[in-house]
Amino acid sequence: MGTALQQQLSTPTLRLYRSADVIGAELGGALKNVIAIGCGAVMGAGLGTSARAALMTRGFAEMQQVAVTMGAQPDTLMGLSGFGDLVLTCTSDQSRNYRYGAALGAGAPFDRDITVEGAATAQAIAHLADTHALDIPVCRAVADLVAGRIDVQAAMARLMGRPLKEE
Repeated sequence: MGTALQQQLSTPTLRLYRSADVIGAELGGALKNVIAIGCGAVMGAGLGTSARAALMTRGFAEMQQVAVTMGAQPDTLMGLSGFGDLVLTCTSDQSRNYRYGAALGAGAPFDRDITVEGAATAQAIAHLADTHALDIPVCRAVADLVAGRIDVQAAMARLMGRPLKEE
């Protein structure tokens, strides 16, 4: 059935992919919003595109860690519902989560009527990390930022002050 729908709905300008990994697709779609808030905050604070790229990269590693812990297939996040969605959401002014982060980073107001699903997701992921003993400093920094416990400078200081390690 998935193959038939894929063939019927695909067009010359829309290419659809199937996945049996529902957990991976759902987590990719949710977690990228958390990272997008962080990337928006980096840009809103004027930290630049290199800082955004670093945050996206480390955030993607955290997305993979969470997804695998929750039973997702690692390859799913390498596709469109993970990495592809992450790149778009972390770099587009059309992304509500990115715009919200940019407002946080700039210290500017944001319309409360606009849905920012990554804010609640950040809190849920921080709680999940506690339950599963996951080391996800980017997601935790975003959770603290949206909760008003820290500002962008404190978040960056926390992330940059972590012990150095090999990758």
